[in-house]
Amino acid sequence: MTVTIAYIVLFISAYVFVAFKGKSIIIKQLEGLTHKKVSAGQFKLMLPFTLDIKDLNVEGLAKVDEISITPSIPYFLMGNIAFNDISVINPKITYNRVPPPQAVVSSTAEAPVKAAAVPEIKAKVEPKKKRPLRLVLKHVTVKDGNIDFIDYTVKADGIKITIKDINFKLTKLYTFPFPAITNFELKGRIPWQEGEEEGKISVEGWLNYYKKDIQAAIKIEDIDGIYLSPYYSSWVDLEKARIEKASLSFTSNIQGLNNSVTAECHLELTDIVRKPRPAEVSEGKEEKVTSVVLDTFKALDQGKVVLDFAIKTRMDRPELGISNIQTAFADKIAKVRDSNSLKTEDVLVLPLKILESTVKGATDISRAVIDGTFAIGKALKDAAEDSFRK
Repeated sequence: MTVTIAYIVLFISAYVFVAFKGKSIIIKQLEGLTHKKVSAGQFKLMLPFTLDIKDLNVEGLAKVDEISITPSIPYFLMGNIAFNDISVINPKITYNRVPPPQAVVSSTAEAPVKAAAVPEIKAKVEPKKKRPLRLVLKHVTVKDGNIDFIDYTVKADGIKITIKDINFKLTKLYTFPFPAITNFELKGRIPWQEGEEEGKISVEGWLNYYKKDIQAAIKIEDIDGIYLSPYYSSWVDLEKARIEKASLSFTSNIQGLNNSVTAECHLELTDIVRKPRPAEVSEGKEEKVTSVVLDTFKALDQGKVVLDFAIKTRMDRPELGISNIQTAFADKIAKVRDSNSLKTEDVLVLPLKILESTVKGATDISRAVIDGTFAIGKALKDAAEDSFRK
């Protein structure tokens, strides 16, 4: 009876606090974190201690129809940031990636005046050790999410990549020693140009945050290689190669133990459409090289353009190495050359022109689309890291 009365008193007190002060405090905290104007509609406390927020708007960054948050009172009392449940419905997030500001050096600046020498006094200051974040997320769901990633680093008016219909689930994440396996699952769709087939993304698996073990599978289908061409346009000319359409699919099986992670990756280029060449126009070097590359790759993999490679990294500091892809490509070209599938003149063209990315017009369309796709992945990873640090 005493416990019941205490619970009722605590709930009423929390309800009154949320009703009169909670909304303004939470908005102020969000504005401090995001440096954006924040507004929200309804704030409501429901049993058992669930905070429900509707129509949350972080100006220029995010809009969310509804967020429900249920804290874990016992874990909070032990000094953790802990939630039994977080449910996010229909979030719309916009992230703009802009080039870093250029340093401006004045040519008329006066030379600095040399100051008199002053004895340097060094004081030994022990750096403050940051207390690790003790976070508990028992259950997180995101329904019908949407992310717009706009990258202004590749062209002035930006390239926009949207992931829509995002559904995400996560269970049992502890960022401190605790015998728990975190399970996660993400699905979404990537619309390209109107009338084109949408891309699909799927990520699922589990991890042990404390032991740094992981097992996961990533699958991305129907990536529009032409839409991503701004990422590799500086060294690939699609017009000269007469490439009108190309789709890319990517899968990766990730295995990690004690912070050592290996990702076995498989890339497959499909639906390649070449523009017809007018009869009066002779075949250019770029078009010829592209034809040779595509034909020889298909000869090796039963009519498909396939590239397999492995990425080795660390779970606490993941890095995506484009060099792994370039090495795999070079090895495959060497295999084709050794099998005498190429004529002598083609062998001379390929290593020099395709493997030297500094030469515009070295149109290895398969590597171009692949590198462009991984540039997108790295950009999204960098954007996520920037957001986390902020």
